[in-house]
Amino acid sequence: MSGLRDSLQQLRARLGPGPRSFLAWWSQALASWLPARWRVLLGLTRDRLLFQRDGEELRMAWQEGAQRHELARLPATVTGDDLRALLGTRLAELPRWWLLPAGSALRRRLLLPAAAADRLRDVVRFELDRQTPFRAEDVCFDARVLGRREDGQLETELVAVPRTGFDAELAQLGPLSAELAGADVADAEGLPLGVNLLPPEARASRQASGRGLHLALAAVALGALVLGAWLILDNRRAAADAFAAQVSGRAEQARRVSAQRQQLTDLVAGMTALNKARADRPTTVEVMDEVTRRLPDNTYLEKLSIEGDRLMLIGFSPEASGLVARLEGSPLWRSPALSGALQPDPRTRLDRFTLTAELVGTRNATPAAAPAPGDADGAGRD
Repeated sequence: MSGLRDSLQQLRARLGPGPRSFLAWWSQALASWLPARWRVLLGLTRDRLLFQRDGEELRMAWQEGAQRHELARLPATVTGDDLRALLGTRLAELPRWWLLPAGSALRRRLLLPAAAADRLRDVVRFELDRQTPFRAEDVCFDARVLGRREDGQLETELVAVPRTGFDAELAQLGPLSAELAGADVADAEGLPLGVNLLPPEARASRQASGRGLHLALAAVALGALVLGAWLILDNRRAAADAFAAQVSGRAEQARRVSAQRQQLTDLVAGMTALNKARADRPTTVEVMDEVTRRLPDNTYLEKLSIEGDRLMLIGFSPEASGLVARLEGSPLWRSPALSGALQPDPRTRLDRFTLTAELVGTRNATPAAAPAPGDADGAGRD
């Protein structure tokens, strides 16, 4: 067994990994999903014509899957044209195999490593001289996998026939020998074992009837499938783009609503602050009432104006210089002062004055008592 492993490693190092077994498995797996009638139409089944030597005649059978149908007995001189005329196009174009009798081949069971599955025929070639009394050049051989053990090793069977007898039997088939796709060996029930003893260079490659058309139709179907998948994907992308645009529009609308809400919040806050400021500031009526109570009766106002926090009084009074003292101490304003010089009015013989003050009082403040006229006079005399 160690010598077999060494030979296998040498073979794999020289040949490298082969994709053919994987491609064959992959194609068979894909074909298994198709209906049986489609597999027959596309030439994906393993149907074949079997020929056996029976004296001076050839027995012809049709292998359909695991079933074998006997068709006819033919002379050994039958040709491909005779088969087409006899069977029709479909059966005549099936691969043609030579089926050897059950006892004509040497069969040996071998236990091989799992790595030998990819290159089974090449691995078995190294075992021919140890498993049979022949050299590889002297036999036509093949191998098949019987099963896989739990430890991963393969249970295989080597099938070999002497090349001299094989070539002699092959020559007796006449014109059909050049059209054979393979040579198999019958088991005890008359069904093929599943090996191909025909050398690769002598195998004829045949296609089922209309296979080119069928492959073209399969290619068209595959193209339609790809196109349909692409259209579905394109529709999904378009739907995703539309959804993204919708989400973007909703997000923009939400941002505008948020900005408007913020503006409304700021406006409400401003109005609240303005109302609070107005609530803290005395009203015009309160200011006029306070001014009326603090000015003497002989004083006349020409103008009273409130601009923001600034109070301005313009009028005539014989006691203009003492008005500042009368206005001081009010809770509604502060810093009363004369603005500019007093101007005597020759018509009224009164002094024209301009007074300013800064409003700081509150509406709820209790006005201070206005100074008495005597106090104002005393203050003026001082």
